[in-house]
Amino acid sequence: MVDNGLVPLPRKERLILELLASDGPMYGLQLVEQSDGSLKRGTVYVTLGRMEAKGLVESQQEPVPPGGIGLPRRIYRPSALGERMLRACAAFARELAWEIKT
Repeated sequence: MVDNGLVPLPRKERLILELLASDGPMYGLQLVEQSDGSLKRGTVYVTLGRMEAKGLVESQQEPVPPGGIGLPRRIYRPSALGERMLRACAAFARELAWEIKT
């Protein structure tokens, strides 16, 4: 196996980046709803935390409205690195499809 320094993007992380890039910033449960069952409520925040640690997404705590109760939501958006990774994955998929055709 050749180590070229590239790390593949796991399917769930790619899906999250695709959703955030196409639909804009969202909180975790919105991602679950938009994923058509591909993301589960119990793992989406673990995955988002891992992605934030890798620098693929950024988050910001939503302000609590006056009189609001409960914990404030965290809104996620792709980072510059996450957007580059997503573009690289798309380019790789196009290149691979082209290679298969020829």
